[in-house]
Amino acid sequence: MSDWVVVTPEPLSLDTAVRHVEHESAGAISTFVGTTRDNFQGKVVEHLEYEGYVPMAEKELKNICVSIRTKWPHVVGIAMLHRLGVVAVKEASVIIAVSSPHRQEALEAVAYGIDTLKARVPIWKLEKYAGDDRVWKENPEWRTMVPIE
Repeated sequence: MSDWVVVTPEPLSLDTAVRHVEHESAGAISTFVGTTRDNFQGKVVEHLEYEGYVPMAEKELKNICVSIRTKWPHVVGIAMLHRLGVVAVKEASVIIAVSSPHRQEALEAVAYGIDTLKARVPIWKLEKYAGDDRVWKENPEWRTMVPIE
């Protein structure tokens, strides 16, 4: 089963990601969906805006998939999707789905996937607050720069 990596301005679909990793040998599918919330530190968030260099971001996502398969060799399917552009409140900006024979490796692989994505993938987030205030956000994970193993 091939890994599915997408960086796109189009809305993301959890159902499509899950369908991509489904397999008769997989007894577990774990997912993570990161959505835009309507507030941050007392400010009203109107939307998020993501920018990234697609070829480099997709390459890094593929590297994360390789790392997941090295750490959890029984993983069956991996889908990693990230949205670019404006992402409204309640909409998904990132989706990760991992299937495996058993739940523990799927759960661990999803957690590793999102943490490593936030530390390594060159995608930047701008928060747009009410009142036309905007702030570029740094992922705390960038400070530690989780290495791809």
